[in-house]
Amino acid sequence: MPEPGAFLRFDGAVRHEPAIDRWLDSRPPALGAIARAWFARMRACGDSDGQVRELMHDGAPTACVGDAAFGYVNVYRAHVNVGFFHGHALADPAGLLQGSGRFMRHVKLRPGEAVDEAALAALITAAHADIRSRLRA
Repeated sequence: MPEPGAFLRFDGAVRHEPAIDRWLDSRPPALGAIARAWFARMRACGDSDGQVRELMHDGAPTACVGDAAFGYVNVYRAHVNVGFFHGHALADPAGLLQGSGRFMRHVKLRPGEAVDEAALAALITAAHADIRSRLRA
């Protein structure tokens, strides 16, 4: 069971933040396409219940359940990070997660490099489920 109350909350998260789409459009095409695809996967986590909200946080599109953050994407010069605010708590049998911080982990994606899409999709689903569990606790 996740630690209750251990999550970040952000004021201003909305169902769909147009600034995120503008930000994604402004990225280099190859990197922007990667970021857009994986952020769309985060957005889709809430299709059935409408609980996924989003906002720009620290210059990056961030996905939340209500106001509690679970994931983000960010574009750098040569790669995209798909990150998880509680990545330390996620099972990662494919070994995709990187980082050694107290909580956060990310998956680094580069254009033209293969990624285990099923494993990354599972991490996104697990991050969404994890934050929902934290909120219920």
